Amino acid sequence: QVQLVESGGGLVQAGESLRLSCASSGSGLSGYVMGWYRQAPGKQRELVATITSAGSTNYADSVKGRFSISRDNAKNTVYLQMSSLKPEDTAVYYCNFRFFFNNYWGQGTQVTVSS
Repeated sequence: QVQLVESGGGLVQAGESLRLSCASSGSGLSGYVMGWYRQAPGKQRELVATITSAGSTNYADSVKGRFSISRDNAKNTVYLQMSSLKPEDTAVYYCNFRFFFNNYWGQGTQVTVSS
C-alpha cells in the first residue's frame, strides 16, 4: 500500500509564497501521474496541477503563472511551489499519485492565506 504524506502548509499573507511537498512510502512510482488538488470549505475538490512521468504539466487556470509543480522520481516526491498567494487559494491541499487503476491520496495539508 502506498502512503502519501504532505508537508509545507501554513498561514501566510497575500502575496507570499509556500512550497508543498508530498513524499511516498512506496517505490517504483516513476510512471505515476502526480498531482495536487485542493478543497475549500463548502466547495468540491478541484484540480490544481498535475505532472506526468515525462514531465508534462497541467495547471488550473486560476493558478497558471503563480504555481509550479515538479517531481523527484528518485525520492518519489512531488512539489508545489506557490507564489503570489491570494486569499482564494485558502484550502486543504491534497497530493495524488495515480497509475491506471491505482489511485492514492494524501491526508491533506491546510493552506491559509490572509488578506
